Amino acid sequence: MGILAIRADERVKNVWFTEETIGVDLMDGRTIAVPLTWYPRLLNATPEQRQKWEVSGGGYGIHWEEIDEDLSTEGMLRGAPAPRASFAN
Repeated sequence: MGILAIRADERVKNVWFTEETIGVDLMDGRTIAVPLTWYPRLLNATPEQRQKWEVSGGGYGIHWEEIDEDLSTEGMLRGAPAPRASFAN
């Protein structure tokens, strides 16, 4: 009796937005959805700017040229929000 081996494939298939979340559909059928507030550049971008994404990093990343934002599926799966800006005094 054979066992079907299911392999995780965390490459980006599609990116979508709601009013409060960014969602990423992965090649293996999973969907990640995280709060848009985690990524201030995306939160403050226009809907048109958000739609101008491209797959990067060998399929494991998402890049927005116009707003200079990069996300990885690994970071999103780990629950890692964008680092907070710090200002030296």
